[in-house]
Amino acid sequence: MDPDLLCESSTSPQTRNRCIQVKLDDEVLADSDSVCVSRYLGSYDGSLEFNSTTCRELKQEIMDVKVLTMVKTSDLFERWRNLQVCKWEQNKEETSNFKMSLSRCCNAPSFLFTTRRNTPAGTKLRYEVDTSGILPITAEIFKMFPDDMPYAKSQFKKCAVVGNGGIIKNSKCGKEIDSADFVFRYFGSKAGSRKRWDRFLMPFAVRRCNIPPISEKYSADVGTKTDLVSINPSIITERSPNRTLQPGRRRRRSLPSPLTLSSLCRFQKLEKWRRPFYEVLQNYENSSVVLPAFYNTRNTDVSFRVKYMLDDFDSQRGVFFFHPQYLLNVQRFWAVQGVRAKRLSSGLMLVTAALEMCEEVHLYGFWAFPMNPSGIFITHHYYDNVKPRPGFHAMPHEIFNFIHMHTRGIVNVHTGRCV
Repeated sequence: MDPDLLCESSTSPQTRNRCIQVKLDDEVLADSDSVCVSRYLGSYDGSLEFNSTTCRELKQEIMDVKVLTMVKTSDLFERWRNLQVCKWEQNKEETSNFKMSLSRCCNAPSFLFTTRRNTPAGTKLRYEVDTSGILPITAEIFKMFPDDMPYAKSQFKKCAVVGNGGIIKNSKCGKEIDSADFVFRYFGSKAGSRKRWDRFLMPFAVRRCNIPPISEKYSADVGTKTDLVSINPSIITERSPNRTLQPGRRRRRSLPSPLTLSSLCRFQKLEKWRRPFYEVLQNYENSSVVLPAFYNTRNTDVSFRVKYMLDDFDSQRGVFFFHPQYLLNVQRFWAVQGVRAKRLSSGLMLVTAALEMCEEVHLYGFWAFPMNPSGIFITHHYYDNVKPRPGFHAMPHEIFNFIHMHTRGIVNVHTGRCV
């Protein structure tokens, strides 16, 4: 029987799995569901058209899961694995409708950052969370703002938003990421507590401060190109004890030399040390940075210090501040989509902005489960396994929405190898 006819006429899951195997290798492989799964975990860019009958059925299996709690995680993984044999294709109508919804509620091309145009001098700016707090925009603050938004609607053809999840490890997606017209990255919130220091502790800022490295060791997977990086001020404001750790002590015997905890994350609000953070940013070439200066009152001063620091070092790097009303509108938008959390993740914020700024959006390193789609355990980040503070974000629900958006042809979520 013609493999194409078999694919298009198949209705049973067993036959469909065999069909997928036929399309992958142009010959019938062993009659085992695991063959298809192993092919996904290897490397291929799909072999079925996204709008073929088989792929429409596979997509419907995912869309039938209306909420994350409807199925076991293993069941969701299986449906996602099956869909990987379909070569993703953007659905222009779905994407346009989604962008229109974002434009009505959020309007990133006009309100992503505070600018002199949308926030004139003398404005009494209300914080996103501390709504009772109001910040008068003085002449000094006003000078920090750009004249207008630096990015326009659908300005970039293809964008990559790079998450920090362990799912990107060994993906070999670096070249594909670097080929994008615009690349977003982010420094997440400060890391959760650790019971012991890793024997292979990374340079002072990387692990403890949740700053994703893009050094040669990781570039094959995550790339190096960066155009905009979002910085969570908590990695700058974190305080650590000043107790010196001696190498002979039992709990700290893995450390090679006397070391203070504060030196592992020694930014200290940029009140004492500034060069260490400046040097961290140098790894991100000439990318612009954006901070949630007006998320709450605690973020304001330290965000301004980042701007002052870069000015002092004569950096040409652009420094922007999220507009608090934009962040609030994005929070409300995703709450309607089922993502309810104390705070949306930095990654979701950037994905939301990218959907308005870019024609086509690709996601890498976004995964919120301790196992990859094949059920194999992975680290939380591609550079460490430090877990976030529980209950702050709603990461599984964010990823669940991304999976649905991938299925609808709105974003392309990459969870396998790129080459």
